[in-house]
Amino acid sequence: MLTAEIIAIGSELLTPRFKDTNSVFLTQQLNRMGISVAMRTIAGDHEDKLEHALKSAMDRTPIVITIGGLGPTEDDITRKAVAQVTRRQLVLDDVVLEKLKARFAKRSMPMPANNARQALVPAGAEVLDNPNGTAPGLWLSNEKNTLILLPGPPRELEPMFERSCCPRLIKMAGSLALSVRTYRTTGLPESTLDARIAPIYTKYRNPETTVLSKPGQVDIHLIARAKTVAEADRLVDELGNQIDQELGDFVFARSDQELEEIVGMYLVLKGATIAVAESCTGGMMAERLTSVPGSSRYFTSGIVTYSNESKIALVGIPPLVLEMEGAVSKEVSVGLAESVREKIGSTIGVGITGIAGPDGGTPEKPVGTVHVAVSGPEGTTHLQFVFPGARDRVRWQSSQAALDMVRRYLETL
Repeated sequence: MLTAEIIAIGSELLTPRFKDTNSVFLTQQLNRMGISVAMRTIAGDHEDKLEHALKSAMDRTPIVITIGGLGPTEDDITRKAVAQVTRRQLVLDDVVLEKLKARFAKRSMPMPANNARQALVPAGAEVLDNPNGTAPGLWLSNEKNTLILLPGPPRELEPMFERSCCPRLIKMAGSLALSVRTYRTTGLPESTLDARIAPIYTKYRNPETTVLSKPGQVDIHLIARAKTVAEADRLVDELGNQIDQELGDFVFARSDQELEEIVGMYLVLKGATIAVAESCTGGMMAERLTSVPGSSRYFTSGIVTYSNESKIALVGIPPLVLEMEGAVSKEVSVGLAESVREKIGSTIGVGITGIAGPDGGTPEKPVGTVHVAVSGPEGTTHLQFVFPGARDRVRWQSSQAALDMVRRYLETL
């Protein structure tokens, strides 16, 4: 099977402030073509280290894709490093230079002199047009490697890759058809889930199975390859149906849809509406629900009742309940869910209260303790959780658990 490596370039990617989302996009696209990503590397803006990364990748892998470092500044070193490694001279491409000048002239701006660097091209490289920015991409080939240089901004990289690279890479990948499926689950830890499905998927080399975990969710990716699409689909169905049957209602989607999208779909199908009263999540569940286009059809209201005073004033939790049971309790979560449903007049009401941390925990109620209640026509359900991790992780898992409880409740209506 054809393989590729991705090198993301930029010292900022080696800090906690920036995420390399481009590599994820490229991996998804390559996998759909039947091209496996053998390695992903992040290289800082150091020419010698980038040259080493390029040489190593080209020794191992036939397709090497670089991201970033094609701009006009001193730290944009990708073109120079590639020219050095491939032993090609950098030559000025007059067509690229004229396009750069025209782009600035169209905006009635003089082109800074350093932008001319972006017209330097390794000899023999093919220029990939970039209508969304100033940095053109580059395609270089020799008897051993295909080297693809892409700009860093996603709004430039993604259309360039889809338009200029995908058709050629599909031809290179050969005639094998590909079938891809994702099963998204929540409510089972990765180790527990894998213990249940490993005896099933380890019997198969085709499809390939990948299990990916993130807070509150585990995804199972299946990729099958065959001579025809029908045969690839059949292989995915054969394995996927067994996994689906084993995991049952822990599977909330058989696609790349998020849990809030699935909940929204159920609310529309049931003709139901939802209101939420949140404490420790601070509006996160409302934000997730309203991030879905068309959510005005079912989302009615979200109330953040962070303090005890707001729980009393906005939702009507009795002061005695707060005094006797505490804000983080079954009684308060149930009261939030039932009261917000009654006050707003929605089909479903959700109440969330907990201790997100890092402070506020006790031996009886440690950090991560969360109570979630869902109220509706069939009564009220409640669950208590103790989530691991830091504050943001606890808040996210709380919203995930609440959405999953709503999903399961709606399935019974």
